[in-house]
Amino acid sequence: MQSLLTQAGHQEIKQRLSKLSADSKRQWGKMTVGQMCWHCQLPLRIALENKPNSSKGNWFVKTFFKNSMYNDKPWRKNLPTAPQLKAKEEKDFDAEYLKLQNLIDEFHNIKDREKWHPHPIFGSFTKEQWGQLEYKHIDHHLRQFGI
Repeated sequence: MQSLLTQAGHQEIKQRLSKLSADSKRQWGKMTVGQMCWHCQLPLRIALENKPNSSKGNWFVKTFFKNSMYNDKPWRKNLPTAPQLKAKEEKDFDAEYLKLQNLIDEFHNIKDREKWHPHPIFGSFTKEQWGQLEYKHIDHHLRQFGI
């Protein structure tokens, strides 16, 4: 399974990301390409901030969705998005794209971090699971835009 913490996974995502443009059209869903770039930053920020949390998350989400994070099967189209992760207004593609590129690099560069706090929704992850989750989330949205 690919990971954003490996050199190969990081390079692949960066190469695919370089194919995005302000004119990229979605294949499914409602987000524009600018909104998608903004949206993909949020899970990376959660991992990078590495803050302890007391959230117990949603049992259903943890049980059923968490298992889908650790296999090579792509996520299905039109998965629901948590309300706090939805872009409510248009986002500038160029600005959000640059921020996303930088966060992807920043996340990859913490590959040697040993202490990872639990995810606020999904709970405890190993370093490998964090890398897989971040890769799979960005992969899902790049496929959303045909990349």
